[in-house]
Amino acid sequence: MCAILGFFNLANNKIPILRGLAIMNQRGQDGCGACGYDWVTYASNVLKLEVKDDIGIIGQNLHSLVNNIKQPIVGKGKLVSNCEFYNWKTISLKYNINAKNDSDLLLKLIDYKINANNETPIEPYKAYCLIESILSELRGVYSFAYWIEDLVFVFRDIIGVRPLWYSLDSGFGFASEKKVLKNNFFPTINELDPRIAICYNINKNIIQSFKRPFISTSQQSCKSYRELELEFKNTLENAVSIRLPSEPFGILYSGGLDSTVLAVMAINAGKVPGKDFFCYTTGLFLNDKAPKDVEFALKAIKDLGLKLRLIDVKLQELEEMLIDTVYLIEDTHIPKIGVGVTIYSSCMKAKEDNIRVIFAGTGADELLAGYDRYKSLYGDDIQDLCYKDVLNIYQENCYRDDVVTMNNGIELRLPYLDTEFVKLCLSLPHEYKLYKGTNKLILRNIGKQLGIPEEFVMRKKKAAQYGSKFDKGIEKLAKARKAKNKTDYIKSIKKNSHYRLGALFSSGKDSNYALYIMLKEKYHVNCLITIKSKNPHSYMFHTPNIDLAQLQAESIDIPLLEKITDGRKEHELDDLKEAIEDAIRIYGINGIVVGAIWSTYQKNRIEKICNDLGLRMFSPLWHMNQETEMRSLLEEGFSFIFSSIAADGLDSSWLGKPISHLDIDKLVKLNEKNGVNIAGEGGEFESFVINGPIYKKKIQIDEYEVIELDENTAKLQIINAKLVDD
Repeated sequence: MCAILGFFNLANNKIPILRGLAIMNQRGQDGCGACGYDWVTYASNVLKLEVKDDIGIIGQNLHSLVNNIKQPIVGKGKLVSNCEFYNWKTISLKYNINAKNDSDLLLKLIDYKINANNETPIEPYKAYCLIESILSELRGVYSFAYWIEDLVFVFRDIIGVRPLWYSLDSGFGFASEKKVLKNNFFPTINELDPRIAICYNINKNIIQSFKRPFISTSQQSCKSYRELELEFKNTLENAVSIRLPSEPFGILYSGGLDSTVLAVMAINAGKVPGKDFFCYTTGLFLNDKAPKDVEFALKAIKDLGLKLRLIDVKLQELEEMLIDTVYLIEDTHIPKIGVGVTIYSSCMKAKEDNIRVIFAGTGADELLAGYDRYKSLYGDDIQDLCYKDVLNIYQENCYRDDVVTMNNGIELRLPYLDTEFVKLCLSLPHEYKLYKGTNKLILRNIGKQLGIPEEFVMRKKKAAQYGSKFDKGIEKLAKARKAKNKTDYIKSIKKNSHYRLGALFSSGKDSNYALYIMLKEKYHVNCLITIKSKNPHSYMFHTPNIDLAQLQAESIDIPLLEKITDGRKEHELDDLKEAIEDAIRIYGINGIVVGAIWSTYQKNRIEKICNDLGLRMFSPLWHMNQETEMRSLLEEGFSFIFSSIAADGLDSSWLGKPISHLDIDKLVKLNEKNGVNIAGEGGEFESFVINGPIYKKKIQIDEYEVIELDENTAKLQIINAKLVDD
């Protein structure tokens, strides 16, 4: 799986492209690229990507498994694709096209058919029909955008395995993940219905939609059960076989019927020996009792010879996984979260094993009446619900599973959602799915034919969140946090997903406090940005002990991006702008946090940079009472020292000692006497934070030197410091 995106008719298309590529970096780490009307550029990563601004730009992060072909691919048209076509070599031979991989074939086929139509300008509906005819011959999953002249066609596979979101507001944007559009401030975001294709007209800024044909559900009444059973088995085996990669892979394994059939079929396919794939099973061990999924997985080692990777999750680890999962899937629905965190846990382990492809049993329950809700239905009602569930599976399951796996750089493959297999299952008589209370009857019979033991074949369905005991873990965490219920608990840990922030970080109290406030308000701070000025008298930037910002960042556990500036007045702003653009490229930020309290000099200049780069600026301390700020720092648990002083009434005795409320009392009196700024924003003093509520370890200063310039001017130079347990 890859990441694709595009933006058209925005004020500055370059920035959302860079931001989007950074946000979806985990989806493809084999290179990235972008192109506009008459240019294309590629790089190993987005930090090195040289992007021009243009009225339209499309881009891609590449996850390559077959021939590393850089994207976007440019021919007569331009293509970005997130596709896996399993019969691409056959189709290449049919049309005598020399294609290097499936994406290359897709572009060349569309170029060929549209240009063979020889119509200028291109008529959208006719072009759509030509593309649809190509897709009808290709077997696999996909989302892609094809750009020719002033038209951009956007498709995704008919089931909706591959994700695609779009928005049309002041301009047009599309992306593999919803958060890309959200973090680029699109107010209205739509998931593309797989049964709809769209064409965006760049000149008119409008979308034309085309309804796509779905799979027929006419029943194969002329065939006997035995004939259908054999066809069922062969079609599923083929769906597994064509998806087997040429490298080690994984299976999300629950010890249930669906995943066990996949595992045995993968072994029987013969292309990949059993030792070349691992089954990943995760569980929460409460009171030292193994979850049901783990019990069955351990039996599978003995009875089926599967190679197992067991992930034993502790309750204290679960919350961090939940925070990440909620952010990724952008939903707080408890069943979705429970399944999502189960997959997330397994994929973390698979990533450690360098697995890049993983299989899952998604779709079997929807196709074969596997849920308990089917058992109260009869006849056509069963068929109708299966059909409805398949139509909706892209919303219920596919997006969640895609973003969780791809966050770990792993491509998810779903044999049960193979189009040929789906077509067959939707046409099966209902009694082959549900008969006398036994659901998924035909699949259970196939399991027996494969030699799978009875206890696996007839195991009653247990949803992943229950089989892993993660739902019970969420319940325990909710009680421990005194939440009313599991939903309220999940909402309480959910971060604000509209923003990915970079915090300007000086090592002093104000930047620390501003960062703390944003984290407390559930904002996602992706990086700290520190400017190291060579000029000790910089107008913009804090300079004392700035090298120790790295130590603070390590304790806070947020990555630090550093930039060196000569510190020339006004020119240092260019260096700040470059640092912030680097943060956009690396971390996908769309906002900046500043610790300014009253200084309009700093705030106005940073605000201009933010406007130029399409960022929102957050100043949580702006116009806070100075005494209130100082006392609030102490009340919230921060510990800080003065690292320099330069004001009448201050001397070197203030340096190096943790500031207390008594010291603030003295500063208040100095303010009344000679106007000393209580918060030090006028340059009266600078500070260094050694501990606080966001610090996992405190900073211990082992060696320092006090340099006195005169009676009221001095600085503390920290020579040695380290992190220690609080």
